[in-house]
Amino acid sequence: MAHPMTRVTAAAVAATTVAGLTAATAGASTAVPTQRGTLVSATHLRTMSAEQARTWLKSDHFDASQVKYGVDTYRLVYRTIDARHRPTTASGLLVLPRNQAKTLRTVSYTHGTMSYKPDAPSVAKDVWGSGPAVTYGAAGFAAVSPDYLGLGLGPGVHPWKNVPSETTASMDMLRAARQAAARHGRTLDRRVLVTGFSQGASSALGLARALQAGNDPWFRLRAVAPISGGYDFKGAELPALLGGKVPSKIGVAYTTYLLTSWNRIHGLYSSPQVVFKKPYAGRVNKLFDGTTRGDVMLKSLPDRLDQLLTPRGMAMLRKPTGRFERALIEDRDAPTAWTPHVPIRLYKISNDEQAVTLNTTHYATWLRRRGVKAPVIDVGGRTYGGSRHLGSNLSGTAQIVRWFETLR
Repeated sequence: MAHPMTRVTAAAVAATTVAGLTAATAGASTAVPTQRGTLVSATHLRTMSAEQARTWLKSDHFDASQVKYGVDTYRLVYRTIDARHRPTTASGLLVLPRNQAKTLRTVSYTHGTMSYKPDAPSVAKDVWGSGPAVTYGAAGFAAVSPDYLGLGLGPGVHPWKNVPSETTASMDMLRAARQAAARHGRTLDRRVLVTGFSQGASSALGLARALQAGNDPWFRLRAVAPISGGYDFKGAELPALLGGKVPSKIGVAYTTYLLTSWNRIHGLYSSPQVVFKKPYAGRVNKLFDGTTRGDVMLKSLPDRLDQLLTPRGMAMLRKPTGRFERALIEDRDAPTAWTPHVPIRLYKISNDEQAVTLNTTHYATWLRRRGVKAPVIDVGGRTYGGSRHLGSNLSGTAQIVRWFETLR
C-alpha cells in the first residue's frame, strides 16, 4: 500500500509526465523470448556526486547521513513473466555506488502502492520514487528496485497486491541487475538484503521466501526487513477500513484498486456494475489502468464506501466468501507462510493510518508460532505530508540501511 493516492491527499505530490510512456510500451509484451531475467536494455539516467546525492535526498526529507559515495542510476528493462506466467517485460531501477569496490553487497527494495505508471522508481521525476534506492546506493550497496509488472515501462495493467507476480518481477530484476552491473566490471554479492515498504513489504517477503528456497542458482537470502506491510488484509485491514480506522477517501481508493485488480486476476465479478454503483462502475477500470494520475483518480471517486459500492459489494467486504476469500488467504500466505532462517526485523509505526499497525502485530505473532524471533522496531512518529504511514518509509529506510551495514 501507499504512494500517489496517499501523497496527493496530503498535497505532497506533483504530477509527473513521462513523454510517450504509454505509446512506447504498448504491445511490448508480444514476441518476448521466455528467458526470465534477461536484460533487454540498460539506460543510464544520472550521475550524482556524494554531495549532490545528499542534497537531493534531503530535498524530500530522506535521511542522507549514510551517504558515502556518489551514484550512477540506470533504468533496466528485462524479461519476466506476467501473473498468468506468460512472457512479458518489466522495468526497474539499479543504483550503483561510485566507489572502487568490484563486488557490491546487494539490496533489493520494493516500493509501496502506486497506480500511475510514471510514478515507478525507474521513471519517477520526484525524489520519493527512487529515494530509497539512492539511499542504499550512496551508502555503498548495489540497490535493485523493481517497478513491478505494468508500472514504469512495463506493458499492460499492474496486478496490484499479487505477491506471486511481484516476487517473479523482483527475482528477475535481480538477475537483470547482475548482468547490468557486470557490464561495468562489478559483481553483485549473492547474499541479498531484502526490504520493502507497504505493498513492497509483502513483495519483499515473497522475494525473501523464494531466495531462501533456492529459486535462483546465484542469489541467496541474507536478511529481510519489511516496513509497514498490509500482511493481513482479511484479519486486520478490512476490519479497520470498515470500522473507520482508515481515512474514508483512502479506503475508497484502496478498495477500488483491490477489487479491480483482483477481478482481473481472480474473477471476482462478471461486470463492474455488480459491485460498483453508477457512475463509478463505468470509470473504475480506467482509473486504475496505469494512465490516470493519482490526484485525478482521487477526485473521480466518492468520499465514502457506501457511495462507491452496491449492497453486494459491501457484503463482499463485510463477509468475504468464495473467490474473494481465497484470494485474501493467498495474499496473506504468499508472503508469510514460511519460516525465515535469516535475521528478520519488522519495522512499523504506531497508529499507522493506512497499513494499520495490527498487520505487523499479527505477522509477528505468526513468526513466534514458527519459532522465529523477529524484533518489531517502532520507527518513531515521523510524518510525511501529514501521513504517519508514509513517514515510516523515511524513518524505516534510514534505520534499515544502518542495520544492513552491520551484517557481513
